[in-house]
Amino acid sequence: MLRQYQALKARYPGALLMFRLGDFYELFFDDALVAARELEIVLTSRELGKGRRVPMCGVPYHALTGYLARLVERGHRVAICDQVEDARKAKGLVRRDVTRVVTPGTVMDATLPQREHRYLVAIAPADGAWGLAAADLSTGDLFATHIEGPEADRRLEEELARYDPREVLLPEDADAGSADRFRLTRVEPWRFEPSVARRALIEQFRVASLEGFGAEDLPLAVAAAGALLQYLKQTQMSALEHLRGLRVYSTDDVLALDETTRRNLELVRNLRDGTTAHTLLSTVDETMTAMGGRLLREWVLRPLVSIEAVGVRQRAVAVAVDARAVRADLREALKALPDLARVIGRIGHGSATPRDLAALRAGLLRLPALRADLARLPESRLAELGGLVDPHEAITGHIGRALVDDPPATARDGGVIRAGYDDELDRVREAATGGKMWIAGLEAAERVRTGIRSLRVGFNKIFGYYLEVSNANRHLVPADYVRKQTLTNAERYITPEMKEREAAILGAEERMAEIETRLFERLRQEIAGQSASLLETSRALAEADVLLGLAHVAERWEYVKPELVDDAVLDIRAGRHPVVERLLQGERFVPNDLALSAAERALLIVTGPNMAGKSTLLRQAALITIMAQMGSFVPAAAARIGVADRVFTRVGATDDLASGRSTFLVEMQEVARILHAATPRSVIILDEVGRGTSTYDGMSLAWAVVAYLHDHIGARTLFATHFHELTELADLLPRVRNISMQVREEGDQVVFLHTAAEGRADRSYGIHVAQLAGIPDEVIGEAKRILQRLESAAARPTEPEAARLPSRARPGRQLPLALELPSPIEEALLGLAIESMTPLEAMQTLAELRERARALRAGAHDRQERRLQ
Repeated sequence: MLRQYQALKARYPGALLMFRLGDFYELFFDDALVAARELEIVLTSRELGKGRRVPMCGVPYHALTGYLARLVERGHRVAICDQVEDARKAKGLVRRDVTRVVTPGTVMDATLPQREHRYLVAIAPADGAWGLAAADLSTGDLFATHIEGPEADRRLEEELARYDPREVLLPEDADAGSADRFRLTRVEPWRFEPSVARRALIEQFRVASLEGFGAEDLPLAVAAAGALLQYLKQTQMSALEHLRGLRVYSTDDVLALDETTRRNLELVRNLRDGTTAHTLLSTVDETMTAMGGRLLREWVLRPLVSIEAVGVRQRAVAVAVDARAVRADLREALKALPDLARVIGRIGHGSATPRDLAALRAGLLRLPALRADLARLPESRLAELGGLVDPHEAITGHIGRALVDDPPATARDGGVIRAGYDDELDRVREAATGGKMWIAGLEAAERVRTGIRSLRVGFNKIFGYYLEVSNANRHLVPADYVRKQTLTNAERYITPEMKEREAAILGAEERMAEIETRLFERLRQEIAGQSASLLETSRALAEADVLLGLAHVAERWEYVKPELVDDAVLDIRAGRHPVVERLLQGERFVPNDLALSAAERALLIVTGPNMAGKSTLLRQAALITIMAQMGSFVPAAAARIGVADRVFTRVGATDDLASGRSTFLVEMQEVARILHAATPRSVIILDEVGRGTSTYDGMSLAWAVVAYLHDHIGARTLFATHFHELTELADLLPRVRNISMQVREEGDQVVFLHTAAEGRADRSYGIHVAQLAGIPDEVIGEAKRILQRLESAAARPTEPEAARLPSRARPGRQLPLALELPSPIEEALLGLAIESMTPLEAMQTLAELRERARALRAGAHDRQERRLQ
């Protein structure tokens, strides 16, 4: 047996081998050491001979799913080895073989999260370009794209982050690049050859070419998809009948959201515990089905950039909002549907149970009424989806004729196939039933014949049928009874006629199991052949579910249909933060207007104290943009939104100690990414840039970032800051404006109004916020005294100094910071006649300017030191 184990282990060296022995899956040698540690189960051993013992551990076969999930989540590959021969018919050792290899990207069991996809991704690299394919084995979804151009690496990184794959396939000789933070599986490079990959796809899809999928001229996308398909077939050892199509897409068709933006805006995961609670997804998710929930998640992560495509969704939502009664009927019908996509996935994978087929039938039987309700809606995408819903009457009829109403969990348990479906099965059942009826009457007959009133007929799997007689009645046992088993207080017997009947019954039951298993497998294969059309129906239902859910949200929370335009504008009237509004639990959310325009108001500098609502205002602008471009209505009184190509956010930062990156370095890298990638069509949210370093450094950087965004990018930007000196930029740059969050002072108390208004703030109220946070009174008092001394020092600059300071840094405001625009050095430079200067004159002038700069810097430093003494 161990030789058999070792031979199989040699074929799968990188996987833990779970070896079926009776009612357990066992692991041996090093695999046992790993599994015992990971699963926290007892490590035992087995005698190998000559005093040598082999480590081993095992798990019950009926509990495999849970243990397997734990191993896979820890990154292990597991080869499942089952008996592939009937032990009763085997001559010698029962033949075993690996029936599937489970990897982090190929899990199919019940541990999968219902409302999330589990993607396996393959990457095909080339010079300056990438092919990427992603598959969810549980639903049959297979996507592919080709990425090239100057930002190909960045776009690949964004796609990987969006899919969040559990496993990434790469050629053995390829550089991991941005995929190195995922679980990598190296694959033979020849599997990525476009010709090999193309042939694998064509054979799987049973087509002559890939033209119909739009992939014929995308060799890298084909290479990735073909390699991924080969890997799935190799590990699953299945025909994968539900993988019957490839959906090719372009990354240019969607609103780009990098990982930082998705995280900061808490689109699908919150920052507190990583769950979906209090996220945009949870706020707009009123879907009734798991497949609708997964699709909505895709829409949140992949908003569209086509006004026409978004308009199709918007019109459907608007129709559903108006058709309240029909919408309610449809949502109630959808609520009763099973997860058709994953049921079909298990059927195509070959792992569906009788209960899966019964669930499919129950779901399909509900579709005629659901399709009729969709047809009642006015012309829209919802009506089109109704036309794509196919009830598949032939399949429902076939399942109904074949399966019993309430089938057991597995076909091996018997009782799966309905009487009257198969003549041979009916005959065998009749024979078995007759034998069991004879056995059932045997006990009463033998009691009469023998006079043993306590005699009973029993059965167990080891000894079969028997007659049990207590020791007290042994003297009454007839001569034709043959002793079969001795117990402490009784003897068990059998008669020749019983033995004959037993053989007939057990032979019939074995035959019944074989016939039922064969009939069930044939039924499953026939349904798997219809996987493509079944999945098309499930996708139509999922989309209808999403649109109806968005309509329900829009009506319940008074969202409005936004106007999408090509102009770079962001005009929101009485906008609300969709998530914060829900969290207030009955309190009124204070709405705010917001107006941005690339032509006139490209950049708003947002000032005001902490807790006044700056961050909420910034985030709600980004979230409303995303909601609009995914086709949802938005929380506002009215909204006119220019379609964005990207949304960027940089709000807060944390240390990345594992990579040796400080908070400020992370912040600057995020800002750099925005400045390199943003376009005039982007929407940018920046919060407190430069606060992670010294005041002078930070404010200088923030000033320069604002100027660069204004002069070189022109994107719609919200820039929140506590550097009040930056508000001077509104006087210097034509498309910069100031808005501030309003407060009202009542004695020593501050009331935050959460209202944005035109203009600038001149105080931060940081000490008031600290007091609200519970900082000890002694600390608060000392902070006030220090602030008073600093403000007094700031109130005594010399007249020439005061004249050069920005107006917001003059006496009585805030500690002055030297932002001399233009400085004397700059004025001298602007006045130079460079065209007429000789090289020697230029060098002499440059040396003089350098000396003046040194002197000015030294003097400014000395004055600042004196003020602070």
